[in-house]
Amino acid sequence: MSTKEVSFLLVEDDEVDLMMMRRAFRELKIANPLIHAENGLVALDHLRGTNGVQQLAAPYIIMLDLNMPLMGGLEFLDVVREDASLHRSIVFVLTTSGAERDRLSAYDKHVAGYIVKSNAASGFLDAVTMIDSYWRIVELP
Repeated sequence: MSTKEVSFLLVEDDEVDLMMMRRAFRELKIANPLIHAENGLVALDHLRGTNGVQQLAAPYIIMLDLNMPLMGGLEFLDVVREDASLHRSIVFVLTTSGAERDRLSAYDKHVAGYIVKSNAASGFLDAVTMIDSYWRIVELP
């Protein structure tokens, strides 16, 4: 069981989804830090501590949207998996894409889970509940 507090990095460009995620954290009384990055490039700044952004300390879990401007989720995963200091990052995909091609591509890049977002608040609550339980049970790198 993980003994250190885990931070969550939400890589998401949609403001409504960001608000839904923050609401889910509040409703579930999750006090862990929730850091937001609007695309893959900004997320890499958080992970590496570049471009004036403070580096996110381990352990952390990344919640990743696939469809974003500048650097989408699958491109971000390529970079993370090729980076020796980031390749063990725990990543859950949270996306509107139910396409089998996207799901298989994400799993080929070793994601911990692929969750299709629903528009209902309960979908976010269920996803956050599962991810919150995950970090409490699993030994993180």
